[in-house]
Amino acid sequence: MKSRYKVLTLLFFLSIITYLDRVCISVAGPRMQEDLGITPERWGWVVGAFTLSYAIFEIPGGAMGDRIGARRVLTRIVVWWSVFTSLTGMVSNFFVLLFTRFMFGAGEAGAYPNSSSSISRWFPVAERARAHSFVWMASRIGGAVSPLLVVPIQRAYGWRASFLAFGVIGLVWAVIWYWWYRDNPAEKPGVSKQELEEVGESSPRAAHRGLPWGVALRDWNLWKIMLMYHTYCWGSYFYLSWLHTYLQKGRGLTEGEMATFSTLPFIVGAFGNLLGGSLSDWLVKRRGLKFGRRAVGATGLALSAVFMLLAALTGNKWAAVAFLTLGYGSMDCMLPVSWAVCLDVGRKYAGTVSGTMNMAGQVGSFSSSVLFGYLVTWFGSYNAPLIPMAALLFASALFFLRIDPTKQLVPEGELKEAVAG
Repeated sequence: MKSRYKVLTLLFFLSIITYLDRVCISVAGPRMQEDLGITPERWGWVVGAFTLSYAIFEIPGGAMGDRIGARRVLTRIVVWWSVFTSLTGMVSNFFVLLFTRFMFGAGEAGAYPNSSSSISRWFPVAERARAHSFVWMASRIGGAVSPLLVVPIQRAYGWRASFLAFGVIGLVWAVIWYWWYRDNPAEKPGVSKQELEEVGESSPRAAHRGLPWGVALRDWNLWKIMLMYHTYCWGSYFYLSWLHTYLQKGRGLTEGEMATFSTLPFIVGAFGNLLGGSLSDWLVKRRGLKFGRRAVGATGLALSAVFMLLAALTGNKWAAVAFLTLGYGSMDCMLPVSWAVCLDVGRKYAGTVSGTMNMAGQVGSFSSSVLFGYLVTWFGSYNAPLIPMAALLFASALFFLRIDPTKQLVPEGELKEAVAG
């Protein structure tokens, strides 16, 4: 096996663990709300606290990886979030839970930008969307497996035990990553000369100057990427924060039915990621970079908007599950493409650009998760919040059509001027 595929294997398992820990609180949500006496409005703040701190620290986390390398940064990130995952199982009230989830998000910030930075160093351009598709497919596997693990643990030992158990898994991964991974392929023993030639320009030195923000923030292409991901996350974060409560309290599924059927969106999402990334790279080779990225991204987002709207309007709970499943699969076709776009335009600033995009997205996730709880109370319905989310997903599709992945964010000439200035 080529060394870059071993890197991808480690990132694959990292992504599974990431979403095991994230989705755990959504699955445990109904029991936690009952045990700690948390209302829907307050629960929105609990699931939103993670995204708020995640957004605040996302750019610093991605930029740090660009400068000192993902080996050290990802090790720190995974150790931090694993500790606060376990601490979530020890909380005693709403305010302690709020603080713990905020710190959990602060620690996890930068995880995917640093994964993206690793891909930019180890994979050639024509393989990057497909590589991202495997990473994001793994996240959906984590989301699918989480209910199947959490619910039995909850029934046997209570909801607190599931957080304690999941925290240990990340620590094991961090040890393996720091021992095996190297930031530059040329520094890794056993990497063949042929593979180094295949990777080519995607293996920059680990340390370099930071992104010249004065140049970057004048680029409308970056703002379009941020707006696209911001509006997308309004719809996507529902699946990580409110889906399991929605299925039980909004659609009347039993805990057992929820544990089974809540896995479907994540399973279909896993295949959507694989399809979207592979299709985008295939189209890039045949129709060019711009068409290959835009066609897959915009189509997936538009379809997800339609399916989420149908889920809100149907009166049948099983039809709602089916529409939400298809919606997640559709939007996940876009996901690896959007992260590949960050590599296309960011080049050696891939971690920073990915972090910037994800920061904008997590602001949307925070707003969505908090507002969802208030809309449920105001309208007396768990379906009402899905309608504005569908509208924002459609807006995201329109933004994606305007992104130009062929335009480098900081061309070499402008970079030299920025450094000289």
